[in-house]
Amino acid sequence: MPRRLSTVVGCKIFMMFRSTQNQRIRWQWDGATIELDADWCGQGPTILLLPALSSISTRHEMRPLQERLSAKFRTVSIDWPGFGDRPRPALDWRPEIYRAFLNFITTTVVSGLRAVVAAGHAATYALAHACAFPSSLGRLVLVAPTWCGPLPTIMNGHRPLFDRICRLVDRPVVGPLIYGLNVNRPVIRHMAAGHVYSDPAWLRGAHMDEKLAVTRAPGARFSSVRFVTGKLDPLATRAEFLDLAQRSQVPMLVIYGAETPSRSRAEIEALTSIPGVQSVYLPRGKLSLHEEFPDLVTEAIEVFLVSDLDRGTESLQAVDPKF
Repeated sequence: MPRRLSTVVGCKIFMMFRSTQNQRIRWQWDGATIELDADWCGQGPTILLLPALSSISTRHEMRPLQERLSAKFRTVSIDWPGFGDRPRPALDWRPEIYRAFLNFITTTVVSGLRAVVAAGHAATYALAHACAFPSSLGRLVLVAPTWCGPLPTIMNGHRPLFDRICRLVDRPVVGPLIYGLNVNRPVIRHMAAGHVYSDPAWLRGAHMDEKLAVTRAPGARFSSVRFVTGKLDPLATRAEFLDLAQRSQVPMLVIYGAETPSRSRAEIEALTSIPGVQSVYLPRGKLSLHEEFPDLVTEAIEVFLVSDLDRGTESLQAVDPKF
């Protein structure tokens, strides 16, 4: 059974907005130079924070966790190729790119990890990486993990129509028009209220402006349409998802909320039923609970990570960013 966390009465005082170092990452793939950003903050054992893959996701969604975790850890949050807030090349984004990028990050940018905290699809990419390279990630914290994109989830599998949608959105002129119709303010608000945020009012004002800016970055449509149509799904079936968890040799914590959409929740609870997988069930939260309820998520992460450090059973050195 998952451990349940109740809403905390009172408050914790965090030293917000500690000094943050920004790192520019340039990565080559298929002849294209991809520029991405990483934010470093805090001191101590190193935690890698991986945002979800979605039309409105960047490393900034991990900022609330990073601000809190940096009191005890050296944290780094990194954008995924094709996402983030920088211009993005017109590539045929696919899972092999994300597997290669994660390998690049864990061998070139950061090492000696205490843990990886990953949300959504990023959680499943991290889980697969941990199976392939058991000593590379430390512990795993999977926040509302997903493996199936929105349209395949709704339509119970992949359809030939999804390929046609990608080709159409890739085209000049018509592609940006179709994409724009699907990432405007009303659509994003509806999508977020349905399965991303518990409180529809959370995505207003500065939060909404930040998300809209992400969707309007040059080249954003190429990765976004592939996420929505399932082209970035790291796996094809639930059986593969559960097999990864059964094969994983690293300590693993799954965090999810009571308001998780039913189909995603079914996948998560199948995962948490596997012996050895620890889980925390929060009283609130949908798929972006790490943004909306960072205090509760941080509490769960720290219980999972800090106990061994307090007992002195493990000693990992922080790694400075490699500028």
